[in-house]
Amino acid sequence: MVIENKATLTYVQLLKEDLAVFRMVPNDGVIPEYKAGQFITIGMHVPSEGKVIRRAYSIASHPENKKYVELVIRWVRKPLPGRLTTQLFNAKEGDEITWIKPTGAALLINDKLPNGEKDERRIVCLGGGTGIAPFVSFAQHLHDIGDKRELIVLHGASYVDELSYKQLFTDLEIESLDRGRDQWNFRYRAAISRPQEWFNRSWSGQVGRVETFLRTKDGEPSPLEQLIGEKITPQNTTFYICGWQGTIDGCMDYLSAKGFATERNKRPDGSFEVKYESYG
Repeated sequence: MVIENKATLTYVQLLKEDLAVFRMVPNDGVIPEYKAGQFITIGMHVPSEGKVIRRAYSIASHPENKKYVELVIRWVRKPLPGRLTTQLFNAKEGDEITWIKPTGAALLINDKLPNGEKDERRIVCLGGGTGIAPFVSFAQHLHDIGDKRELIVLHGASYVDELSYKQLFTDLEIESLDRGRDQWNFRYRAAISRPQEWFNRSWSGQVGRVETFLRTKDGEPSPLEQLIGEKITPQNTTFYICGWQGTIDGCMDYLSAKGFATERNKRPDGSFEVKYESYG
């Protein structure tokens, strides 16, 4: 039986007219247990429907945070306005919503190899748009538990103001430089897919969709390989991908050709290097 709970919106940060960060606190004050990479189903009463509409969203906050659950959500407006997102983007701090306990296994962080040994390969996360949410949770969780694996977060967006967690990730990378990569090994890079537009005129970083970090050109190392200083192989790197199905397909075009296997199509011995989740 699904148990529906009540919560209050305690924080709403509008990043742009169709992108916002929301924080919710259960009415009993107890943050539910969850793992980095999971999602939570929330709901609101939609007057035009005469009922509660529910949708699942990846959790951006991390399990060690016992103050609130954070979500980064885009307001769906095409081809038709999203019923729940429209209601959410008209909500105010103090409004009530419902929630169903977090779940989802597609993006859980892998800690062990099939033979039971600790998985110490670098972790590369690729998030398209609001697909960055689970990796915000990843970064803060691995930071708080003192995990020393190399972690790289790559984010793709159309516009610079959609890089919703740029400051947080930048701060985490600066901390990595200050403490030393033997203590906290983190890097963050972003890509903008519409550099020609006036709003993005100040952008000087990677151009294209997030999967362009994986693309090689004229035999040269990919931007990701240039960043880490070595060739990416199934033996040294694992990937986590979240975004539209086109983002997943674009990443797998490169990774499959390099011998990477997904969890959904793992090898007979149970090994794999890629986990992904699409939201469209």
